[in-house]
Amino acid sequence: MVASEHPIPLLQRFRYVVEFLALWALFSLFGVLSLDKASALGGFLGAKIGPHLSITRRALINLKIAFPDWSDSEVMAIVRGMWDHLGRVFAEYPHLGEFDFHSCDGRMQLIGAEYLDELRDDQIAGIFIAGHIGNWELGSLAATQHDLPLVNIYRAANNPYVEKLIQRARDPIGVRYHPKSLRGARALLKAVNRGDHVGIMVDQKYNEGISVPFFGTNAMTTTAPADIAIRYKIPLVPVRVERLSGANFRMTVFPPLDIPDTGNFAADTRAIMTEVNSLLESWIREKPEQWLWLHRRWPDKT
Repeated sequence: MVASEHPIPLLQRFRYVVEFLALWALFSLFGVLSLDKASALGGFLGAKIGPHLSITRRALINLKIAFPDWSDSEVMAIVRGMWDHLGRVFAEYPHLGEFDFHSCDGRMQLIGAEYLDELRDDQIAGIFIAGHIGNWELGSLAATQHDLPLVNIYRAANNPYVEKLIQRARDPIGVRYHPKSLRGARALLKAVNRGDHVGIMVDQKYNEGISVPFFGTNAMTTTAPADIAIRYKIPLVPVRVERLSGANFRMTVFPPLDIPDTGNFAADTRAIMTEVNSLLESWIREKPEQWLWLHRRWPDKT
């Protein structure tokens, strides 16, 4: 369990326990079902319940920022699709150990496996960058199934009991996870110095980042991937996971990005993260219902 810096107030602890028990019950239910049935049920529940939750308001605002010309009905259709998708992602957690990128069953398509092999064999560290698109957990699974040591930096759940539940579900992935923090940053640098690979989700708001365009509106964006790639001269590799249908996916590993070396560190960092945001945006525009629109990506507008 993630240790809290401050004692949790009694009422908040009670709410956390109730949330944990509800999610544990759902995890247990999804776990006894087959992967396909669990995913379908999760999608059904997500689409029925999610649009009525208060946090949906944030998704509606974000979609209006990203797609100002869309009608209310178009926005709501994506919101319902997003909740269907998130319900599926949640229901697939108890089944993460069943996904196999080496299987010929057709469930997992992998494009760009040669880049995983190159990263594994080049004797230096590398950085995978991705967003909360498709079932984002599968990107890490592909790396470990190709014998790539991986350390992931992520945002921990606010509820420490739920956090523990999610981490247990991630056990089959075989990745070391470090919450976003000073300690996590140190773990990331140690991994790079060891020659391990790191994974960073780059689609969330970072107060300590830089303001970079995203869907035509500036958004605070982490500079960590660009900073490390420039300083250590290691590859920066975009990874995309798409849901094709049900619990069937396609993962694309892209060639490493070109890392500018103009001598102006700040300008090079901005150029890289501008390209990264543009790439993420292009993926999201293709399948907007598969992105997590619940982030406060533009906090001054939400």
